[in-house]
This record gives sequence, C-alpha cells and structure tokens, in this order.
Amino acid sequence: MLRLNAHQPDFVDRFDALVNGRREADADVSTIVEQVIRDVRARGDVALLEFTERFDGFDLNAEGWRIDAEQCKAAFDGLAPELRDALKLAATRIRAYHKAQLPKDRDYTDKQGVRLGARWSAVDAAGVYVPGGRAAYPSSVLMNAIPAKVAGVERLVMVTPTPQGEINPTVMAAAYLAGVDEIWRLGGAQAIAALAHGTETIAPVDVITGPGNAWVAEAKRQLYGVVGIDMVAGPSEIVVVADAKNKPDWIAADLLSQAEHDPTSQSILFTDNAGFADAVAAAVEVQLAGLSTGAVATESWQANGAIIVVERLEDAMPLVNRLAAEHLELAVDDKRAEALFAQVRHAGSVFLGRMTPEAIGDYVAGPNHVLPTGRRARFSSGLSVLDFMKRTSFIALDKAAVKAIGPAAVTLAEAEGLPAHAESVRKRLK
Repeated sequence: MLRLNAHQPDFVDRFDALVNGRREADADVSTIVEQVIRDVRARGDVALLEFTERFDGFDLNAEGWRIDAEQCKAAFDGLAPELRDALKLAATRIRAYHKAQLPKDRDYTDKQGVRLGARWSAVDAAGVYVPGGRAAYPSSVLMNAIPAKVAGVERLVMVTPTPQGEINPTVMAAAYLAGVDEIWRLGGAQAIAALAHGTETIAPVDVITGPGNAWVAEAKRQLYGVVGIDMVAGPSEIVVVADAKNKPDWIAADLLSQAEHDPTSQSILFTDNAGFADAVAAAVEVQLAGLSTGAVATESWQANGAIIVVERLEDAMPLVNRLAAEHLELAVDDKRAEALFAQVRHAGSVFLGRMTPEAIGDYVAGPNHVLPTGRRARFSSGLSVLDFMKRTSFIALDKAAVKAIGPAAVTLAEAEGLPAHAESVRKRLK
C-alpha cells in the first residue's frame, strides 16, 4: 500500500504516477473480442452455443436459453422476507429518484415567428448486462433496469452468465421487481455481440448498459455506434477525504468496501493527520483478516491502495479532482463537507458527511451506482434515464418566418458552395 506525504520532495512525481497508473486488465483482449463479435455476427446461435459451453460449462439447448417470468416470480416469492423487503425498498427509492430525472419537452415560438422545440422519447429496446462470474449483483439489475423502464423502454432484455447452469435467485427476483421482459443465459463478449447484432433467436437492441469484466467492456467499446452504450467501465474505486474526528475502523471499512470488488480496484485516503492515517492503516489490516473477501481485498489494497497526508484537507481537493474518482466520500462535519463539495469538479458520485458511507449509494439511496471509472468522471456522468432516451428537435416556419431568417440561410449556403441548399430556401422566398 502506497504512503505519501505532501511534504515529501518527490510527492508530485509519485502522485502523478498514482494518477496515471493503469489498472485495467493488461491482457490484450481487443483482438480476441473482435473475433468473438465477428463470429457471433456470422454464425449467430451456433457461436453462442459454443462460447457458452466453453466458458460457462453448460449446454444452452439442453438446459434452456431463457429464464422465464414464472421462474423470476418464484424466486422473488421464495426470498427471505428481510431480503425481499430490502429489494423492494431499494427498487422504490431508485424508481423515485430516476422519475425525477425525466426531461421535459420544449415547444415555443420565437420573435421571428419560428416554432422551435424538442421532444424526448425512449429507445425501442435496451439490453442490460448483469455479471454472474466472480459475483452476482441484484443491485446492478435494479440500477440498470429501473431507469430503462422509467424512461419508457418497451422491450428490456437482460443477459447474465450462469456458470455450470447455476442461476442466482436474488438476481432473478430483482429482474422480476424491475420489470425485465427477457432474460437470456449468456455472458461475456458474445452476449454483448448478440444484443448488438441479434441472432436467429435474440432480436437486437438499441442501447446496452451494465458492468462487466474486461472482455465485456471491450465488446461494448467496439460495438459503440452499432448500439449506444452507457460507458466503458473499469475497476471500482473510492477516494475518502477524512479528518481525525472519524472513527478509524469506519474509514477502514469504507476503503475496503471497494477493495473487495476486485484485485484491480483502488481505495485512496486523504487526511490531514498522520496519526489518524496510521490508525486507519492498522484498522484495515485488522479487518482484512476477518473478511470473507479478504484475499481479493488484500491484493487490491496492497497493489493499488494509498494513504496520502496533506497539510489541510482543502489542499487535497485539487488532487481529488485530478483523480476524478468513481466514488468520493467527504467524511467531515456537515458544514465543512459542503465547503469541500463546492470545490469538487470531477467525481462520479459524492457522499457528504461522516454518516454517509459509499455502500449506501450502492443499494438504497436512489442515485445510480453505475458510474464512470478510470478518471472518466472528467467528461462523463453516471447512468440515468437519459441513457435510454433521445431528443428529437423540430422546426416549423410560415411565410413570415421564412422571410425573416431565410435570406441569411441563402447567404450562408452560397458561402459554403452548396447551391442546392440555397435554392431550396430561395424558392420559398419567392
């Protein structure tokens, strides 16, 4: 685990190395993913059968391609009441938050008499990828599927790998709650290719969202343009800005909440107190020993974790903005949290105050937990209803409006050497 102090003479260089460090998978997956996509496009269902048997260890024809609605309803009914109620609470809060995101249409007439506006509409079909390898996440089902349904998507398709044919019942229950229309037992780059291009069995979609491993992320990147995507997501990350008034074991748990995701995840603490930094580091080691995910979290913490001591927490904020992390906790008194938040320019989602752990946002707060990673928060945002919608502008002119603005259009068209453009307006001016 990296320890840095802003007073160190080599701090700038070492922090630059931290910012620019690459945590995505080192394997060159691009060529293989390209081959998978080409194979699925050419051979359709046959390719999916072969890939599923090779990577997930079961026969789709023998065990079934789809998970039907009755299975999902049965899974929901069979959950322990506490878990069922937790899923329902999460779904209710996620749905309410995303309903408030719905954009409004515009329709007005300007001073020249030109009617202008825009109308929002949902895509016809959306695909959601839900991981099923290292772990299965029902929360990801809710976070991806509910915004799509709120946006008005009529056909919502979920793909999820089922290794050895095993289906996670909580994932099925979440799909039932979210209103997923189709569930296919497919994973990896081949599932993304099937959603984008379609096969004999699976109709294509317009947008694909959801997290996945390096192969899934690369497939989404390559297929962007054939379909829309939410983002190319990398390993999870958290930055915590905390003073010494916090309990060290709370902050340690916050850091490990992301480290346990994957060995390539990253957890970083900024603090203005060296003694507190030591206490958090010690608490992390204690908690690692008791975590069932300790092996993964230890590898992540040792390879990618960092504790950085600064003179003042305000000094940390320019550094935080350079990291542009997926999750940012400001674990300070509420008033100070607001002051620090005012300095935040780049972060996927921000958690304000000592009583707001990032894990709340993963499940039941309401905002989406599908967020930009790998410093992409500099230019992108978390998943929202807008990822499942598009805006269509419209224009309407009468004779007076054409007379008011048409001559300028003619002039510009002629300046660009496009006489047919100019003539299409000029004829109406006559």
